[in-house]
Amino acid sequence: MSETDLRPNVVMETTLGEIEIEVHQDVAPVSAADFLLHVDQGLYDDQGFYRAVRADNDPRDMGMSLIQGGLLSQEPVTPPIAHELTTDTGLSNTRGVISIARDEPGTGSAAYFFINIGDNSFLDTGGERNPDGAGYATFGKVVRGMNVVEAIQAREAKGESPVPVTDNQYLTDPVIITRAYRVDN
Repeated sequence: MSETDLRPNVVMETTLGEIEIEVHQDVAPVSAADFLLHVDQGLYDDQGFYRAVRADNDPRDMGMSLIQGGLLSQEPVTPPIAHELTTDTGLSNTRGVISIARDEPGTGSAAYFFINIGDNSFLDTGGERNPDGAGYATFGKVVRGMNVVEAIQAREAKGESPVPVTDNQYLTDPVIITRAYRVDN
């Protein structure tokens, strides 16, 4: 099997433009497989990006910079997946890297993912952001469309938040993912 087979590309068409992601099945097989399952089953179609974290709305003043997307219903349709440590994948939560959102380790799902915009290496295994120290599972990288990612992050964030820690982070109007699909790379 070639590296191309183990690193397929996915295009997310959004209402602000396209984002292309190289998915690293070779180093993050569990997270990558769950993400690709969501893509292949059309689960991201007509869903979106709903959260933007910037230095000015990070309640812990760590300078976190990312956008979060996935299922707008906030209800996963697949079971949680095993947590993959960044020390195992070798992918750090730095610019363009995509990760699985989660509460406790083992509760994540590709139903909720985020794309790092800044250096968020404090989200890696052993980082300071989570008390459990397990970090967030990384599984790919944006190869085209970081300008779209940044445009999403710049949108107004006055939407209703489900919990106080994310106040002023939910987009007033989510950016819709009209379609997500695999492409030849």
